[in-house]
Amino acid sequence: MTSIIFMGTPAFSAPILRMLVEEGYNVLAVVTQPDRPVGRKKVLTAPPVKEEAVNLGLHVIQPTKLKGSEELQEIIDLNPDLIVTAAFGQLLPKELLDAPELGCINVHASLLPAYRGGAPIHQAVIDGQDRTGVTIMYMEEKLDAGDIIAQSEIPITHLDDTGLLFDKLSVVGTELLKETLPSIISKTNNCVKQDESLVTYARNISREQERIDWNKSAIDIHNQIRGLHPWPVAYTSLEDQSVKVWKADTIQVNTKELPGTVVKIESDYFVVQTGLEEAIRIDELQPAGKKKMSAEDYLRGVGSKLRIGDKFE
Repeated sequence: MTSIIFMGTPAFSAPILRMLVEEGYNVLAVVTQPDRPVGRKKVLTAPPVKEEAVNLGLHVIQPTKLKGSEELQEIIDLNPDLIVTAAFGQLLPKELLDAPELGCINVHASLLPAYRGGAPIHQAVIDGQDRTGVTIMYMEEKLDAGDIIAQSEIPITHLDDTGLLFDKLSVVGTELLKETLPSIISKTNNCVKQDESLVTYARNISREQERIDWNKSAIDIHNQIRGLHPWPVAYTSLEDQSVKVWKADTIQVNTKELPGTVVKIESDYFVVQTGLEEAIRIDELQPAGKKKMSAEDYLRGVGSKLRIGDKFE
């Protein structure tokens, strides 16, 4: 029976771990990120993969940093045949990459060589791509640069956001890995090298990428908002107060106001001018210090003083 160490952290990775156990692989341990404070009350919360591992009765290892740690040697000493990673969140040191007989493989949520890095789903949506997918690849020291073993592609629709695509790609990645593992274990897969001329990157989202620039086109802003939904969430400001924009869409208007200007207010939404004489309809938002709410609730309550001509910065 092939022995595996699984390394992953978010909800995207949990079904992949569950599949490995259900398919009868010997999962020696699960390596995931440490518990973190979550929410305004900073409640110490386990990552989803740890919760899944505990439910499955598996040994959990949570290194703050792998390189040079006691946990790194513990993982190597377990002597796995194969290491499987899926959105783990840390680079693997060379001594770990070299340890398993069958190598280390990664389930990456993009069609490599496009979108190497930690935010491939976010970036694909922000960039307005019409397709994405999952790549199973061998790992090497260079970020997401190993040989491609298998890929599976899905469309990105106008209604998709990052959260929906995480769920879809988790299913795709689970099934693709399930199909691909036998050829990895038997060393019969036909892996191919990545074309370095086609490489693009998806770095972790910065605070600056979260701020809405109303001078951009409506479609670019819409892609930004859905690309950052449900985390970390795009934001703007009104009267020096931060406002998160959770859901929005493009809308046709016959106005030519300055970008960021409120140009229409209805009972259940309001419209903000963007660049190129276009506009965005705001459907769901979160004023500073408040909970997420519909635009209708906002306009009936804290946003009741919003007027046509007010300007988001």
